[in-house]
Amino acid sequence: MESAPLGSRPSGGASPFAVSVRDVAMIFGDVHAVKSASFDLPKGKFLTILGPSGSGKTTLLRMVAGFDAPSRGEIFINGQPVSAVPPHKRAIGMVFQKLALFPHMTAAENVAFPLKMRRHDARGIAAKVERYLELVRLGGYGSRRINELSGGQQQRVAIARALVFEPDLLLLDEPLAALDRKLREEMQLEFRRIQKELGVTTINVTHDQREALVVSDEIIVMDGGQIQQKARPLDAYRTPANAFVANFIGVTNFIEGVAGAATAAALAFTSAGLALVGVSANPAEPPAPGEACQGAVRAEQIRIAPSADRLQGLDTVVDGVVVDSIFEGERIVYEIRVPALDDALLRVFDHDPVAHQQFTPGEAVSLGWNAKDMHVFKK
Repeated sequence: MESAPLGSRPSGGASPFAVSVRDVAMIFGDVHAVKSASFDLPKGKFLTILGPSGSGKTTLLRMVAGFDAPSRGEIFINGQPVSAVPPHKRAIGMVFQKLALFPHMTAAENVAFPLKMRRHDARGIAAKVERYLELVRLGGYGSRRINELSGGQQQRVAIARALVFEPDLLLLDEPLAALDRKLREEMQLEFRRIQKELGVTTINVTHDQREALVVSDEIIVMDGGQIQQKARPLDAYRTPANAFVANFIGVTNFIEGVAGAATAAALAFTSAGLALVGVSANPAEPPAPGEACQGAVRAEQIRIAPSADRLQGLDTVVDGVVVDSIFEGERIVYEIRVPALDDALLRVFDHDPVAHQQFTPGEAVSLGWNAKDMHVFKK
């Protein structure tokens, strides 16, 4: 029996979610590529699944697309279960790292291909193709062959082809990974602009932290086949759910310690005998006194100065020695050895290298940060 079209409404009424994943797992022999993943994605939102290689992010995307069947659980698109629906019957557009454009066709012919395959009215195809080429800022390029286009222009053709038939869902599988940094950052903004303009629900898979923060309404961070956190980009960055998320997104310094007394506003801990203060990353279950813990503070939240008296007002101030100084244009990255923390190496960003004093390797400096910027995790 043929499955109902995905655009039809389930008997219980329309779902507010474009995608719902319920206790989904994928097992290959003894390998649990995805373990009990569950999440909802509201219609019109841009979700990025972020994680290192082998985290399960691409496997999860492939299950949503229908290329792999879950070993357990169910996926719903527009409120309907899709386990029995093959990929070609899911109203999904996809853009891959390997764009799979047809080299013997022009840009316009590539964009028109999905419309012809779906037997759209031939009289309206040319106008629709031109509209989507304009959308991706390739108006006037329709007659060019694929090999006559730059890498970024080819990406835009692939986007137009994935969107021209107006899918319910757009899936992106690291489509920008092969581009150089500058072009990749430009295309990230283009993806966001196009998604906002069309309002198409989008799931993007990447290992690029910046891309996830720039383009997304929500981020899922995966590791070891499990969802570690699902949150808005700002929340995933500022209030990571665990030490893995804190370490994977941004540049984070970890300080090993032993937990002390906790209040609603602060958590005391010691490291190498030095008294420190932070906030519990999980206020409902802070580390117990005497329990091993980790303090995590991001590189840009540490202040650097030639002496401690320049850092008055900060909750923690320590002395250090510059080990390395790397100029990156918009910032300087310092690596500082801190004797009081058992010679721990802390990385510090100075985002105003023109106005601020610059320090050289071997120079003595002071570092400081506020308690609210030190998130303390259980070990």
